[in-house]
Amino acid sequence: MGRVGSCYDNAAAESWFATLKRELEHTVFATRDDARRAVFAYINYYNHQRRHSSLGYLTPHEAELRYRRQQPQAA
Repeated sequence: MGRVGSCYDNAAAESWFATLKRELEHTVFATRDDARRAVFAYINYYNHQRRHSSLGYLTPHEAELRYRRQQPQAA
């Protein structure tokens, strides 16, 4: 990512939070713990199950694993 205050850094975060809000916007939570569990469940789904066209239809987790396997090992 870019330097501190870069709009490109903020754009990625804003996009992710907009997606999260869209997915959970009509949910009414009885407790704060229920909301926390729903957010963590969505994060797990987003990273491990949801395929992204920008990643060649891999999940973010699969894309990161593939990236790390391609990097040379540090001595």
